[in-house]
Amino acid sequence: MARYRESVCRLCRREGLKLFLKGDRCYSEKCAFERRSYAPGEHGQMRKKHSDYGVQLRAKQKLKRMYGLLEKQFRGYFEKADRQKGITGTNLLVFLERRLDNMVFRMGFANSRNEARQLVRHNHFTVSGKPVNIPSFLVRMGDDIQVREGSRKVERILDAVGTVARRGVPPWLELDKENFKGTVKVLPTRDELTMPVQEQLVVELYSK
Repeated sequence: MARYRESVCRLCRREGLKLFLKGDRCYSEKCAFERRSYAPGEHGQMRKKHSDYGVQLRAKQKLKRMYGLLEKQFRGYFEKADRQKGITGTNLLVFLERRLDNMVFRMGFANSRNEARQLVRHNHFTVSGKPVNIPSFLVRMGDDIQVREGSRKVERILDAVGTVARRGVPPWLELDKENFKGTVKVLPTRDELTMPVQEQLVVELYSK
């Protein structure tokens, strides 16, 4: 399976904002974006003027990298969102938020989406009582996500739960730290998704 193997801090610098790809480090003074907020490379500090296509491409890359997806998978979510009733851009964001690895991260059981993906792959979670090890599994409203009994002493999970207050839990989710359990109360609305993304630019790019 293809995956990005280079420094993820370069991705934050390339997109011009923190994507929080390295978990707790992104909140500390060690964050590379805090020290060098300009784009990587020899010409990173030069002022660049983007075309309309360039602006749309950067919006798509930003969203895709934020959730840790490759192009084929991201395009698949867009096509699903386009077929569904409602606003395509909002549908796309909700699909991305419903991924199990994202929900594990949002609930505070992992410090980053990449770490959440690894933990899901290693069978550390159940969804409504059933073990699920597919990061792209789409969670539904009312589902319970719980750390399996034998995984509650895993150091990475304990560290993440211990620092969840710094990141906060979104209002559409409910966290029960004592029982290592989270519940999807409702699916998020666009107003509740506060990431600095312009999903309409992604729709315009793919609609050409």
